[in-house]
Amino acid sequence: MGKNFLATAYGMIKKLIDYTPPPAVKPFVLDERRPYDSAPPLRPAERAGEVESSRFQGMVDYGKRLAAYVEKLSESLQTGSFAPLIGAYKSELAALEKQWQELAPLVFTYEHSQSPAAAGISTSLEKNRQTLAEIYRLPRNKDLVIREITIGRSKEAPGLIVYLEGIVDSQKLNRFVLEPLLATSHLVYGGDPGDELLKQVFPAGGAKRVDAMTNLQESINAGDTVVIIDGLAEGIAIDTKGGEQRGVDSPKTEQTIRGSMAAFTENLRTNTGLVRSILKTSDLVTEMVVVGTRGQLNCAVMYIDSIANPSLVAEVRRRLEGIKTDYISDSSQLTQFIVDWPTILFPQTLSTERPDRVASHLVEGRVALILEGNPFAQILPVSFLSFFHSGEDFSLNTGIANSMRGVRLLGALVSTVLPAFYLAIAYYHPEAMPTELLLAVAGFHENVPFPAWLEVLMMDLSFELIREAGVRVPGILGSTIGIVGAIVLGQAAVTARIVSPIVVVIIAITGLASFSIPEYRMASAMRLLRFALYIAAVFWGLVGLAAALLCLIGLITSMKSFGVPYLAPLAPKTAGDNDVVMRGQVYNQEQRPDELNTVDTRRQPPVSRQWIKEPPEGDQLS
Repeated sequence: MGKNFLATAYGMIKKLIDYTPPPAVKPFVLDERRPYDSAPPLRPAERAGEVESSRFQGMVDYGKRLAAYVEKLSESLQTGSFAPLIGAYKSELAALEKQWQELAPLVFTYEHSQSPAAAGISTSLEKNRQTLAEIYRLPRNKDLVIREITIGRSKEAPGLIVYLEGIVDSQKLNRFVLEPLLATSHLVYGGDPGDELLKQVFPAGGAKRVDAMTNLQESINAGDTVVIIDGLAEGIAIDTKGGEQRGVDSPKTEQTIRGSMAAFTENLRTNTGLVRSILKTSDLVTEMVVVGTRGQLNCAVMYIDSIANPSLVAEVRRRLEGIKTDYISDSSQLTQFIVDWPTILFPQTLSTERPDRVASHLVEGRVALILEGNPFAQILPVSFLSFFHSGEDFSLNTGIANSMRGVRLLGALVSTVLPAFYLAIAYYHPEAMPTELLLAVAGFHENVPFPAWLEVLMMDLSFELIREAGVRVPGILGSTIGIVGAIVLGQAAVTARIVSPIVVVIIAITGLASFSIPEYRMASAMRLLRFALYIAAVFWGLVGLAAALLCLIGLITSMKSFGVPYLAPLAPKTAGDNDVVMRGQVYNQEQRPDELNTVDTRRQPPVSRQWIKEPPEGDQLS
């Protein structure tokens, strides 16, 4: 035992003293070659041999199918059951003839030269299986499920069930696909096999015929289940979209005291259903446009046909169909592809997660875009003042709503101009301040080693860092960091004489004022513009600040959102709808926004409160 202990201790000491570095591992280098560059191209003789081999296999399959058909026909003639199955035999014979035509040398060579995605659906079940396996990279891909099934208890129609696991609803799959197939005793084909399948096996809604491999892929990728029957050069796509989805919840970024408490989810049909549950009208149209070439997502274009301008709808559809990119992950990213001024900071579409707000804008004649997988809708066209309207403005009294709008506009002005205005006064126009305030500011700056512009810049950047940290830190800890961090940082900076108290007050007011802007993208644009106004104020004082604001107004005036001036109805002046800067009474909202050029311009009659025309029942005074 002692020897073993000494030997073990000696070995450990030897390893510590006699250090040997580990063997060097060859570093990984990313291969720059494309997959098709690694394999040499096939020579013409090899390509011709591959085509002939595939054609030979196809002829073998055709022969087996023809032998089975003859055997089944002979058995029916001997048993006297030929007449009831004459429709099925005609359909099978037509499928055999089409399969033989596909095996013609010229046709087969052309089909073989095409990519699997561009090929058509074959009458051969095995060929369709091979095509799908090549397209979806089986067996590496574990999402695609291909199940074999036989329709009819007499095993008369073999087929395939194809779907992507995880995006289909298992209950819909069992109820609308598997149960009808297993319950079918036999098929009686008439003139059109695909039509007979829809009538006999899949009579429920949501089933459609697909006759091309590209359409079949789109259906599978969208969450449908595709049934392919041997002998039919088409498939049947059944709507089984589902999977795990988040339920309808209350708004997170547009919290309100009064108004609807429902918010959009990631499910597209749930979102369109929420809007349609509010606007119960047959004029509400929902068009679907597919965006993205690889990650194909449906984008719902919603509008009221009897109100929205047809040219606006056509232009939105044209721009969406003209997007060529692999994948779009967010509705705000989608708008960057279709807006007129994508490089300008100001948003040109209104983003909202509330279906009631979407409905109110649709009634005005606007268009809403809802992207699949995104809980936000984009409303267009919009004007600059639309971003300062809240969803609960019409839920409150006119005086209260207008005072809140005034606070938002004042907050936007303060958050953008106040620090630059202070710098301009401090550097170039100190005589504009009262004497007492001037002496107080000078006293504050006496012990601060930095100039005023650097103080403002440091505190503003610190506030932005705290704001960003509060957003990124999850849960209630984020808001705690924002509040405590701002207080501690401001107090510590003043105590250390890095900044003056007046600068801390100005930055605090500026930061609070920026939170009064309802739309996040507009608030972000205002914060970034504040830094540009710093430069103008530091170099040229109030003249530079005024010139910068004038240039900003000129830029906004020249902008358009889908043909609508960005400052409408103020510039150019159009007929107001009693809801521009301030809003009027709800019973005076007679006209829709004039700048939208809607089909129906009137929202309600001049006298919407018809009850004031007639005296109350039982009124004896008259």
